[in-house]
Amino acid sequence: MASPTPASSTDWEAFIRANTRLIAPPLVPEIQLHLAEESLPIWRRTEEELGAMNVPPPYWAFAWAGGQALARYLLDEPSLLSGQRVLDLGAGSGLTAIAAVKAGARDVLAADIDSVALEAIALNAAVNATAVRVTADDLLAAPPTGFDVVIVGDLFYERELADRVLTFIEHAVRQGSAVLIGDPQRSYFPRGRFEKLREYQVPVTRELEDSEIKRTAVWRAG
Repeated sequence: MASPTPASSTDWEAFIRANTRLIAPPLVPEIQLHLAEESLPIWRRTEEELGAMNVPPPYWAFAWAGGQALARYLLDEPSLLSGQRVLDLGAGSGLTAIAAVKAGARDVLAADIDSVALEAIALNAAVNATAVRVTADDLLAAPPTGFDVVIVGDLFYERELADRVLTFIEHAVRQGSAVLIGDPQRSYFPRGRFEKLREYQVPVTRELEDSEIKRTAVWRAG
């Protein structure tokens, strides 16, 4: 039976709990997230139950390849974030934000324009006993300020978004922020612009990707 159309963040929490289960992403077994086991059902339910509220697709319900690679890298290289102020741009499930906290960041802001994603981040942060701040503000609308490190996972999948993200990254680098990117070189990834730090073979699902193992890298801007 379909649940009633959510009208508040409390209802969004119920929606998340009803349509996901706690799963550890394959590359990051230290972290558990509320994730969808199949893509089509939650995509359909999001359209049916949340569509009237103009909610974006449920990208937050999946541990994408770039996010898994970036989270793995952060956990394996904690000195990069120890004591740092971190922005997770387009945070989705909150995987990389949670990894940043676990890696020793002193403050982590997870930014996503999807209000349901922010509810998922709060739930996932609590499950992993981590403190993550959230914002629904479109931070791409202005140059970044107040962050030592900016982390970006899987945001180069649409042309307009990719252009805005690249501009934001360039501003961040000029202002002295370190920028780390997890991406399997999706369609609008700016090839030749970043330095590759480490490569991973990330287990994913064919429902979302073109293979069961996605070759993915962590990159540094600058």
